[in-house]
Amino acid sequence: MIKTLSRTALRKKRHLRFKKKVLGDKERPRVSVFRSCVNLYLQLVDDTEGVILCSASTLSKEFKEKGLKSSKNVAAARAVAELFSQKLQDRGIQDVVFDRSGYRFHGKVKAMADVLREKGFLS
Repeated sequence: MIKTLSRTALRKKRHLRFKKKVLGDKERPRVSVFRSCVNLYLQLVDDTEGVILCSASTLSKEFKEKGLKSSKNVAAARAVAELFSQKLQDRGIQDVVFDRSGYRFHGKVKAMADVLREKGFLS
């Protein structure tokens, strides 16, 4: 009998395959993306020490103050990425590695990467 993996299990396999090749360090930390059904999350990770340096999500106060109707569309993704880029500027971080966490580079994930690229964090 053929066993098929769930969509989540396949995404996790893709994410682990990517994480073997790309690591974040102090000079160039990794920006990790997570999408739930309702919310979007961005985290800045230093893999050498295993710590999260900063994060932004659609659950944060700053996002709620923007007054967007939905937290699960491309406009919300752009807003979260703008909040996150402001936090990166405050920390003095100049360059990051983008980790799409096994998601397709399309829609919300692409919108977040585009904002980070526009702000000069991704090359």
